[in-house]
This record gives sequence, structure tokens and C-alpha cells, in this order.
Amino acid sequence: MSRRKAIGFLLTALNTLGCSYFGTYLFFLLQQQHGFGNRDNLLTCALHGLIYVPAARMGGRFAERHGLTTSFKVGFLTMAAAMLAGGLMQSLVGVFVTLFVWTIGMCFTWPALEAHATHGETEAGTKRMVGIYNITWSGCAGLMYFLGGSLYEWLGARSLFWIPTVIFTSQLLLTLWLESLPHSPAPPPVSTMPHHPEEAALHQPISPETFLKMAWLANPFSYIAIHSFLAVVPGRSAELGLNIAQSGWFWSVWFLVRLGTFIVLWRWSGWRYRFRWMLAAFLGLIASYVVLQLGHSLPLLVAGQVLFGLATGLLYYSSLFYSMDVGDTQGEHGGIHEAAIGIGICLGPAVGAGALFLAPGQPRAGALGVSALLLVGLAGLLKLRLRR
Repeated sequence: MSRRKAIGFLLTALNTLGCSYFGTYLFFLLQQQHGFGNRDNLLTCALHGLIYVPAARMGGRFAERHGLTTSFKVGFLTMAAAMLAGGLMQSLVGVFVTLFVWTIGMCFTWPALEAHATHGETEAGTKRMVGIYNITWSGCAGLMYFLGGSLYEWLGARSLFWIPTVIFTSQLLLTLWLESLPHSPAPPPVSTMPHHPEEAALHQPISPETFLKMAWLANPFSYIAIHSFLAVVPGRSAELGLNIAQSGWFWSVWFLVRLGTFIVLWRWSGWRYRFRWMLAAFLGLIASYVVLQLGHSLPLLVAGQVLFGLATGLLYYSSLFYSMDVGDTQGEHGGIHEAAIGIGICLGPAVGAGALFLAPGQPRAGALGVSALLLVGLAGLLKLRLRR
């Protein structure tokens, strides 16, 4: 692996640590310091997703047209400034301004990081780099969720802003170093290395482009489930008698299972361009989401997390893999992949919050509303499969 690639994966790891700490433990800060319940946290998450969708499309196009390192610099500088301002402001308005600006800045980083991992690679190299990329970010996401509750209790709520400020500033400095490194002369320009889907894709009843569309449909529904759940984790933890540190330890199981899933999918190619695996993952997503939202037994919740990690891992890997494997505009495809994630981040929590508004006396109304939405996604996936 070249030094430039290694720095790119280091940037991915740091980006995950900084974004995960603020993005997931923000709901605990809102609960403890501003009295937010499940409905308010769901609305906050929906707002984040609403900003994420156009910002990710813009970030993907920007990276494709102006260069990956330029996109890195814009994103890291914006996020660092947002976190620094958030650390200095103590009000609820300050929290939401930070969330708004951080979301926009973040969307200039993820499409570029995904494209950087596969830039200039052969077809075999693309598959290898997508695997390393997924393992890098998912491993750091699991680590930060596991340790984040302890950091929050040990360093205090303001660490949600100061720790990411240091991380994003470090990334900006790393990017300046990355720019100074010479480009390797070995790989020919990307324009002379078109990416064709792998051979297995050409022997299926479904075209590679349809697999890409199905993945772009399925992955947002995965994030509908993920963020509808993350937003209510403070409430679920309170029901189970878990403090913030214990919550981080307990609810990190599915993050770590997702990491293991990425490793398996990286080394084993039998799932690629096979609809039955995507269908099984979607069914598992629905079943595990219901368990996580409605279950009370700790062993049952652990089992639900295992299934949740398997399902979300395959659906995410499918979306990113097909985005990089079908076509040549990795930066823009990465932006579409991220924008689809943003749709899920917005739509799921919005439906959950809306259900709680309509049935305020039913605390599980949000979970039931999101479950119904996931069934709509399943119908859409089947429709794409059956359409010729």
C-alpha cells in the first residue's frame, strides 16, 4: 500500500472517531442538559439527515470536480470550526448551529474518502480497498461507541466538542502533508482505467445497474433503522437502568458485529450480485429492529444486536461496493451513496417522531411507525427485483 493510501485510511479512522463521538453521544447531552425525550431526539436526528442529503450530493460533486484533497480541506476546516464554536457556546441554539455546520462539513469528507480509497486502482484493487475502508471506519465506530460513554462521564459533556476539534484539526494538518507527497507514477490516469463490473455480475438475471439501484434503495432503509434506534438509545438505556458508560459498552455489540461482517464480506465474494443475500439482510434488519426497540431481556437484546450488525453490514457493504464497482465516477457515486444514507437518517426519525406526535400516549408508536416504513422498503426492493 502506498503512503498516500495509508494516510487516506488514517484520515478515515480519525474522521470516524471524531464524527462518531459527537454524532452518537449528542443525544445524551440533549437528554441530560436540555430535557429532550425520544420524540425531540428523533426530530433532531431528522434535521441532521435533512441537511445531510443535499450536502452529500454537493460534497460528492465537489470532490469529483475540484479534487479529493481540496474537498478534505474544506470539510475538515469546516468541522473543526463548528466544534470550536460549539465548545465555546453553552446554549441549545449553539448546539444546533454546531450540528448544522458540522453536518455540511462532514459531507465534504466521506465521498472524498471513499473515492480516495479506490482512486487509480485496478478492478481487483478496488475490491481490496473497499474492504480495507469498511473495516477501518466500522472498527473505529465500534471502538468509539464502546469507549464514548466512559469518555463522556470522565471528561464531561463539553468533551463532545473539544475532542472532535482536536481530531478534525489534526486531519487538516495531515491533508496538507498528503498534498506535499508526490503522486506515484505507476498507476495510469483514472480515465484510462474504466471499472467494469466483475464477471459474476454478467451471469445474473439482474443487471449490475439494477443491483446498484437496489443497494441505493436498501442502504437508506438500513440507516432508517440505525438512526431511529440511536436517537432513542438514551431512553432505552434509562429503561434498562444503564448509565452512559454502561450504555456504550452494551449497545456497542452490533457495531462490533458489523465490523466482523465487513471482514467476512471482504474475504468472501459469494454474496456479490446475488439478490438472496440482500433480501435476507433486509428481512433480518426488520426483525432485529423490532427486537431492539421492544425487547426487555438483555440476552434477547444481545441476540437482536448480532442480527442487526449482520444485516446493516451487508446492506452498507452492498451499497458502497456497487457504487465503486459500477461505473467510473467514484467521487460522484460516493456522493449518491452518502446522500442515500442521509435520506435514511432523515426519514426514519421523522416518521418515528411523527408517530409519537400522533399517539403521544403510546411510547412504542415511533418504533411501530418505523417498522411499517421498513416494510415499505422491502416492497420496493422486491419490485425492483421483479421488474425487467
